Amino acid sequence: MSPPTGRVLTLLELLQSGGVRTMAELADRLGVDGRTVRRYVGQLIDLGLPVESVRGRYGGYRLARGYRLPPLMLDDDEAIAVLLGLIANRRTSGDAGDTASETAAAKIRRVLPERLARRLDALLESLAFTGPPGGPAAPDAATLLTIADAVRHRRPVSIRYADRAGRRGDRTLHPYGIVSHAGRWYVTGEDPGLGENRTFRLDRVADARALPGSFEAPAGPDPAQRVLSGFVTASYRHEVTLRVHATPEQIRARLPAAVATVEEIADEPAGEAGPAGERWLRVELRAERLDWLPAVLAALDRPFVIERPGELRDLVLAVADRLASRARA
Repeated sequence: MSPPTGRVLTLLELLQSGGVRTMAELADRLGVDGRTVRRYVGQLIDLGLPVESVRGRYGGYRLARGYRLPPLMLDDDEAIAVLLGLIANRRTSGDAGDTASETAAAKIRRVLPERLARRLDALLESLAFTGPPGGPAAPDAATLLTIADAVRHRRPVSIRYADRAGRRGDRTLHPYGIVSHAGRWYVTGEDPGLGENRTFRLDRVADARALPGSFEAPAGPDPAQRVLSGFVTASYRHEVTLRVHATPEQIRARLPAAVATVEEIADEPAGEAGPAGERWLRVELRAERLDWLPAVLAALDRPFVIERPGELRDLVLAVADRLASRARA
């Protein structure tokens, strides 16, 4: 491919990414002057592509609204990146059915050059995936798009949702945003009937439809922060309170914001500060099980006090005794 032809295709890729591209931006990205950019635009127009000229201070060029190119043009690196993402998603989720990711991966593999396909096969044979089969299900595409449109235009939506016990019911939501966290997709917003903020897993939403009207999103935490704070305050079997002599960064390395809250203790004497500025901090979290916490406390390797529950204290002592016994043996 000659250099000018390559730059024309690069221009097309820039225009396909959406919005108006200024003359100065295009010239800088292509490494040419403005006259050459205009010539390249003319070549695209001669090929039948609807490139529009936008006048004004922030004018430039754009593709006509609603226009979509039928072929998908990816270079080798882009094709491999997309294909590996699709394969990793199927492997970690255990979805062996005729899913959209599977059919998309098959289409890309069919058009890969033989040389590249052979190298990809060698790569796949050397890969291992830690995610077990039966992982989080992907949200329905139509549901995801409907809710995303409602978020953008601040419109209420009606969703049919299955709770943890599998009970289905209709909910109305003012959606503030969509968040991907730890392999799952969530929508967060206000339930206007309850007047409370709620977070729903999108893979449990069976149907979504836009409702008439609009709403104003409140000021405050962004959607990601709302989802994380919802995890911390959700109802679980055990409520755990600890005092740990450490820095917030040391604690966050083992107990991130989605798991625990970390607060200063106003009436706690600071004691002797450590070399990194450690001090006594209160850590609170909720958990369905406690068996994972002794290992976390051991990995922290900082002084700690278990305020509640007593069951955790007994569990930590039992683990410590068992390790000491094995070490002596």
